[in-house]
Amino acid sequence: MNNENPVDFIRKIIQQDLSRQGTGIRTRFPPEPNGFLHIGHAKAICLNFGIALEYHAPCNLRFDDTNPEKEDIAYVDAIMNDVRWLGFEWAGVYHASDYFPQLYDYAVALIRKGKAYVCSLSPEQIRLSRGTLTEPGRNSPYRDRGIEENIDLFERMRNGEFDEGEHVLRAKIDMAAPNVNMRDPVIYRIMKKSHYRSGDDWCVYPTYDFTHCLSDAMEGITHSLCTLEFEDHRPLYDWFLDELGTHHPRQIEFARLQLEHTMTSKRKLKLLVDQGIVSGWDDPRMPTIAGMRRRGIPPAAIRDFCDRIGVTKNDSRIEMNLFETCIRNHLNESAARTMAVLDPVKVVIENYPEDKVEYIEVPNHPHRPEMGTRVIPFSKTLYIERDDFMETPPEKFFRLAPGKQVKLRYSYLISCTEVIKDDNGRILELRCSCDLDAAAEQQSQGKPKRKVKGIIHWISGLNAAPVQARLYDRLFAVEDPAALEDPLSGINPNS
Repeated sequence: MNNENPVDFIRKIIQQDLSRQGTGIRTRFPPEPNGFLHIGHAKAICLNFGIALEYHAPCNLRFDDTNPEKEDIAYVDAIMNDVRWLGFEWAGVYHASDYFPQLYDYAVALIRKGKAYVCSLSPEQIRLSRGTLTEPGRNSPYRDRGIEENIDLFERMRNGEFDEGEHVLRAKIDMAAPNVNMRDPVIYRIMKKSHYRSGDDWCVYPTYDFTHCLSDAMEGITHSLCTLEFEDHRPLYDWFLDELGTHHPRQIEFARLQLEHTMTSKRKLKLLVDQGIVSGWDDPRMPTIAGMRRRGIPPAAIRDFCDRIGVTKNDSRIEMNLFETCIRNHLNESAARTMAVLDPVKVVIENYPEDKVEYIEVPNHPHRPEMGTRVIPFSKTLYIERDDFMETPPEKFFRLAPGKQVKLRYSYLISCTEVIKDDNGRILELRCSCDLDAAAEQQSQGKPKRKVKGIIHWISGLNAAPVQARLYDRLFAVEDPAALEDPLSGINPNS
């Protein structure tokens, strides 16, 4: 174990388990391939793969693909690409759909133990019979069907003899259990849909709660790490494994990542895509990993952010500023510099020769000489940013103004001598003078005697190229869009 890694409550539990049992560990990251991964998944990826790396242990990538209505191979490919881009590699790729035969056999085993039955209530009747948090549920009239009748009905469900919704297979636990998840949950349902991997081989599909724990068991997972919404499902996770006598992983829950001005429900993010509010799952405003990659966010910044927020049991909203700070810090270290002007104003240096061009060697990074240098031309005609000039500047405005001197980055000191405008008062051109004496001093003595507070960037008119710049704001104007009755009402119109 790397002692430099943060020691959170999950790592403490794992260390205690290892000290007590003396065996190795195996983790997994188990997304459902029904959408693109988002920043919340990044936390789970960093946790599961990170712990595996610390202990030199395997971490599986498993696709919990038991719902053929919503899943697609395109999502599988995108997820694999995202995990690798974040800097992680899996021990193996697994699919819950590979386990359909074994899962079916496990369901039959529960029926033979008298722990599962075929229920013929409608989905609405089942919902109404489950009771509430304060009232117990009611037993299904089909709960006491005999084992052989249940085996026969379940096999006929498997063979496609019934319509969707006509029957389900339910676990027989306790309809009066305080935890409503234990009130005879559905574990198989009829879905006459083609699966993206198994095709039309199956028309009954296991539910997530039944599949997930047994997939963990079959893969030899030791610690099943999941978010807090699954805490109430843990007794059911344990019940299936205990009743079937399988290997028993330990489920541990942690708080999910909730980032301000962000929504991480895949269903709601899909709504943004389907309604054309964003250009796709990889729109640079989206909180998806694909969107962040397209925006230019380094994977190291995402990993750093996940490390900084840590792993706790307490739900909290993380300030967007922290994420943006991580991004800035990493870009500041790794990004090569260039100069551009988004809203250009032409500058003519009146005392600079018309036919003269100087080529200035400048660093690609001010603090990393190993990143090399580039050469930029300096000529009579330049462009600067419109915001870097004001005719009547306020106090402490250190950029260019009439009669005021600024330094062009890596180059001369200039002063504005004339402002040329169009008939509507818009500035078209600035006439300036260049302080050649200060430049001569710098060339002969190594550093200038005259210092100015303002330094602005610029580009030469000789090689200026038109570019398209995309500037993004936060997609949601409100801090918690998920709390809105209609999350789309919180969209930032200027994002």
